[in-house]
Amino acid sequence: MKRNALIVMALLAVLAMLAVGAVVVSAASQSELAQVRNATAQFHRTDAAQAAGYVLVPGLDHCFNNPGVGGMGYHYINTSLLDTTVDARQPEAMVYAPGPNGLLELGAVEWVVPASPWDATGNASPPSLLGQSFHLNANLGVYVLHAWVWKDNPSGLFEDWNPRVSCP
Repeated sequence: MKRNALIVMALLAVLAMLAVGAVVVSAASQSELAQVRNATAQFHRTDAAQAAGYVLVPGLDHCFNNPGVGGMGYHYINTSLLDTTVDARQPEAMVYAPGPNGLLELGAVEWVVPASPWDATGNASPPSLLGQSFHLNANLGVYVLHAWVWKDNPSGLFEDWNPRVSCP
């Protein structure tokens, strides 16, 4: 009986240490996410994003939807930011979800890094930010990372598709 109690106590101690570590990581991530929100709050209206250089790029100017999984919405991209630099406060894209009455609402931000230049610098792994690795969008030749900082995503903060977003 004492052995079982010791095992349970040891497991509880390990779980407590993991919980404390998760709180520290979470607090750091929350701070960085707050910086992202602060830097992008000005872009709730698409005209403000356009004035700052974010545009609907031809060929990518439609509402992205993945039936059965969710949507993303419309990507307003600042092409002057497309390089190998990753800055949490300067996402390359603002992602707007269709809202009531057809109005677009800022839902997510997206960091985009062109894959060829990134790979050519000798990087062995994709870019990362906020403790997350970007993933390759092979069709577009870019590494991407979404963060649903303005609209809840039940699939996860950093998931591409949001089941609460659908395109008309």
